[in-house]
Amino acid sequence: MTTLADLPLVASGKVRESYDLGDRLLMVASDRISTYDVVHPTRIPDKGKVLTGLSAFWFAKTRHIVANHALSETDGVPDEARGRALVVRKLKMLPVECIVRGYITGSGWKDYQATGSISGLELPPGLQESEQLPSPIFTPSTKAEAGHDETIDFDRAAELVGDRDLMDRVRAASIELYAFAAEHARSRGVILADTKFEFGLDDDGVLTVGDEVLTPDSSRFWPADTYVVGQGQPSFDKQYVRDWASESGWDKQPPAPPIPELIAQGTRERYVEAYEKITGEPFTAWLERTAA
Repeated sequence: MTTLADLPLVASGKVRESYDLGDRLLMVASDRISTYDVVHPTRIPDKGKVLTGLSAFWFAKTRHIVANHALSETDGVPDEARGRALVVRKLKMLPVECIVRGYITGSGWKDYQATGSISGLELPPGLQESEQLPSPIFTPSTKAEAGHDETIDFDRAAELVGDRDLMDRVRAASIELYAFAAEHARSRGVILADTKFEFGLDDDGVLTVGDEVLTPDSSRFWPADTYVVGQGQPSFDKQYVRDWASESGWDKQPPAPPIPELIAQGTRERYVEAYEKITGEPFTAWLERTAA
């Protein structure tokens, strides 16, 4: 039986490892969590399985919009990675993060307060924190090898990609994916405030979405029943940990402090609740479906 130790490691990030399977990759999500681009020593139980399960759900549900790299959640997955790994196609990834915002919050809210715009897009005056935007906006950013990603405008994104027509298609696919997912999530009592996609090209040059999609790590999910304009919102994502970190006295420089058990367990509960609300099935169903 093949194990992860038998496979060549291709890349290791803050949350994921990728292993070489020849013409494919094994993408494994860990239980690590980071805030302010620094990984904490504390793990969030089952986090990697929630990220993988939700990505698998959305990959299956959005194939009609754009191709994706997912191939299997079981075939070719070593036993110790079951539930937290996907076998995927190799892609030539584009050097931009593709962020779509349907509501004004987070760094977008800060930029709007300072300049009245986000990524060079001028927004209506008088918007309040967490307010829904008139229509979703595409606000790309760089992919930083170290440190923070930098918000850029569409022209700069097209320049980095080297193909304006391709970047037009990326923007259109990103907004269509967001709109589809936001409608589904809202029907399940969840607001998709914003999200991030990563795209690449397959061997035939087909635009393909990769990495993870529409998870609590790449998105802001809010409970619809407590949504109130004009303030921050409770969320099903790692904002819970980020809020704790910002109030802990930590200077946001490495090393990151351990996360208290109560915060870690509360974060796990939020991740699992996001999975169950969005997919309409118990989290245990994913565990059973991918068990060795």
